[in-house]
Formats: sequence, C-alpha cells, structure tokens
Amino acid sequence: MGPFRPDLLKGKTVLVTGGATGLGRAMAEGFARHGASIALAGRREEKLQEAAEAFREAGHDVFVQSCDVRDPASLSALADALDERFGGVDVLVNNAAGNFISPTERLSPRAVDAVLNIVLHGTFYATLEFGKRWIAAGRGGTMLNIVTTYAETGSGFVAPSAAAKAGVLALTRSLAVEWARYGIRQVAIAPGPFPTEGAWARLAPTPELAERMADRIPLKRVGDKQELADLAAFLVSDYASYLNGEVVTIDGGEWLQGAGQFNSLLEVTPEQWDRLAELTRTGGKRFIALCRLCG
Repeated sequence: MGPFRPDLLKGKTVLVTGGATGLGRAMAEGFARHGASIALAGRREEKLQEAAEAFREAGHDVFVQSCDVRDPASLSALADALDERFGGVDVLVNNAAGNFISPTERLSPRAVDAVLNIVLHGTFYATLEFGKRWIAAGRGGTMLNIVTTYAETGSGFVAPSAAAKAGVLALTRSLAVEWARYGIRQVAIAPGPFPTEGAWARLAPTPELAERMADRIPLKRVGDKQELADLAAFLVSDYASYLNGEVVTIDGGEWLQGAGQFNSLLEVTPEQWDRLAELTRTGGKRFIALCRLCG
C-alpha cells in the first residue's frame, strides 16, 4: 500500500493520458489503490483493454477510452464520456509522451512533429479541454504534468523532447498563477531514469547504455515505478493542496550530478587527492594539475 492511508484519494476521479502502459499505468494503479476512480486514455485499444481487465480483477473502478491527445475532437469526446460516466474528473494527469534518441541534424520535420505534437500540443489540448470545463462548471481540480529533468537545462540528442517538455514546464507555471483563482492547481514531476518496456527500448537500447545511465546517478540505481506512483499520489491528494506550480524532481540526484561544475572529481583517487593537496601549496600549479586529472 505504501506510506499513505488507503482512502487518500477516495472520492476523486483521475484521468491518466497514456495510462495503459509504463509509468502512466503505474501511477494509475497507485491512485486506484488509494481509493480513486480511474480513467485511462491512450491510442492502442488492445492495451487499454488489457489494463482495464487487470484493474477490474484487482477490484478497482476503471473506465477506458481510446483517445489521441493530438486531436482536440478526440479529447472532447473523451471529456463528454467522462462527464456521463463520472460527472467529470477531479485530476488530470498529462502523461502521454513520445521520445527517442538521435543526433539533431539527422531529424526531419516530421520526426520533430512526432514528439512535439504528443508532448507539447497534446498536453496543451488536454489542459484546455478539461480546464475550460472545470471553469465553466465552477469546480476546481488538479493537473499533474509529467516533465523531465532536462526541461530546464536542455539535453543533447533529445532536442524535440527537451523543447516540448520545457514548454509543458512553462505551461505548468503559467497556469499555476492564472488558474489558481478558479481552484485549479498545477503540479509537475520531473522523473529521472525509470525503466519501462517501451521508453527504455528507445532511450537505452543496449545493456551498455543502460548501465552507463545508471552509473551516472549518485545513488547508483534507476528508479522504481512504485516510488514515482507514491509521489504522484501525494501531489494530487488534498494533503498537497498548498503546492501550486511546483515541479518535484525524482532522479536519485542525477540532475545535480550533471549540474555541478566539479562533479567529475568523484573519479579522483585518494592518492591523487593527496597529490592535489600538496600542489595547493604551490599556487598556480593547482589549476594545471586539476585540468590534467579531470581531462
């Protein structure tokens, strides 16, 4: 069950886009275990039905509908169905995404659009669809956006994703101010590496890449889906009702590892540190020694 009471989300209906597989499904399962009614949206009908069967076997209330977040009409039809089924939703989790690694100069405009249309446009379209309905009905709600640690810094080889997630981050912070007057709260999670079958095949397609990705994390491991699900459950609960516009990073310290100018000094041996200590007494030689040791 995790660290929270079983009825943490009782009475809430949560919609998770891209919720039939991967981290979206893991979060949805966590919400369900804490009493929420669940709606899952995604493009692949067979995956939605597989997820729905698993949820129902576990005794959870679930609704699924095929939806393409890139298509506003598809989102409108989904919202209508949820109004009829649940009387609306209380939480929107913008999780649907797409990404792959590639040198940017190899990308075509179509490849760029494949990521931006899902991540940025899809999140914006879903936010508008449900946000407008909440405002018109005079009801509040919570929107949880899944961004990434490089949304603020950028990252080579995933430029479309970095640009799209940066836009989602800006949307989160913008609406945290603009829509707070309507009782609509905005929060986001920036996950580090969390292995899933689909994403991992595209972002770490070889064992060597996967090992290298884990090795650069200070905790020396990747994340567990349950850890992300617990964080998401808290953020959409009433216990986090004063959190608005905040982005929570959960990455084992990976972002800080890359941000620190001298973090590569972790590779310096004790013997080399002894030598460096001696060199610090000789003034200018210290800088030269550091450069040689750190490459």
